[in-house]
Order: sequence, then structure tokens, then C-alpha cells
Amino acid sequence: MRILLVEDEKDLAAIVRQGLEEEGYTVESAYDGEEGLYMAENLPVDLIILDIMLPLIDGLSILKSIRKKGMTTPVLLLTARDAILDKITGLDTGADDYLTKPFVFGELLARVRSLIRRKATVKEAVIRIADLEINTADHEVRRGGKVITLSAKEYALLEYLAYKKDSVVSRTDIVEHIYHEDDEMDSNVIDVYINYLRNKIDKEFKSKLIHTVRGSGYILKDQKA
Repeated sequence: MRILLVEDEKDLAAIVRQGLEEEGYTVESAYDGEEGLYMAENLPVDLIILDIMLPLIDGLSILKSIRKKGMTTPVLLLTARDAILDKITGLDTGADDYLTKPFVFGELLARVRSLIRRKATVKEAVIRIADLEINTADHEVRRGGKVITLSAKEYALLEYLAYKKDSVVSRTDIVEHIYHEDDEMDSNVIDVYINYLRNKIDKEFKSKLIHTVRGSGYILKDQKA
């Protein structure tokens, strides 16, 4: 899952970004409203975390602009303001949730998970493909009842394939959703991570779930279904 974080307090932005990345999310950062608006309109993201008080363009103006253009990406507002009127204004403008600074990272993370699940076409917290179970709430993965330990990047790739289960996902789709815009990538990096996943998800099991579609990409699918 790819998140856009628009926050001008760089120390706070760094803490939030690091925490989210440790949980397996890909995070793009903008530090002013002008950059934030451009990225919100042009990057494929699953969630926007948006500060209200920003230089150049304020957060509410960004929110109004993307909603006016019909964009339905979930938006979580961050602000130091605690007045009820500010909260009402933000929600009426089109925000999906609201968090007042200072906040505990665990609460931010819970709200992020809730908004992403609400947006996802897969409504249940646990995604199941054959005997593979992916708990999107706590990022726990099991196959055949056995817990499988994945790195943050491996989990992000598996979760994305799972949300798109039974559908072919192209390399371009994978890059756009789980890698940073400024990442320097070798041409075979996707193959490398697919192989990592296969070694952990498929290697010890007779039924294989991760399949290559030549010339198109990859698919997570139970062939017996």
C-alpha cells in the first residue's frame, strides 16, 4: 500500500514515515502544499495523510481541489488545532478522518489501517487464498497454519498481490504501489522479491500460489479454485 504524507514539520514527517515503512507501507513525502497538491493529483496512492497548516497551499485547499476533481482517495487530516469547528470543517470538506497533534503513533497507525481497509475491495481483515492467510490488521501471514516471517518490502508486495488476487499485476503496477518515486531500481528487482516470496510462501507446499504470466506480470491465485 502506498501512502502520501504531506507534512511541513520535517522531524515529525521523518518519524511518521519511518514508522509506516517499518509496518510495510510505501511512503512518499511532500513538505509544502504546492508539492503536496501536485503529488496528490499525479501519484497513484492508497491514502493521503495531510497536515492542514502548510506553506504555499493549506491542507484544506488541497482537499477541496482533489475532491472537486472527483478523487476519492481516503484522506486523514493532521493538525495542531483542536477546536471542534476545525474538525467539522475538515470533515465537511471531504476528509475521511481527523487526528490532532500531538498524537501517539499507534493511534495514527490504527486509523491508517482502518481507512485502507474501508477503501479496499476486499472488506474482510483477513485475506485468504487457499491455505494462505494474510491478516491486514497486524500484517501476520500464515500458510497451512504456520506463521511466515516477511520483511516489510516482501509483505508489501504480497499484500498488493493479495488485494489483486486472481488478477494479473504488471511490473509497472508493482513499482507504482510499493516503491518510492525516487527509488533507484535494478531491472530485476521485482524478480528478486518475487523469488523471495516464492521461497517463503510456495517452496514447502505442493500447491503453488504465485505464478508468472509471461509478458504480463504476476498473479496470486489458487489454481484449484
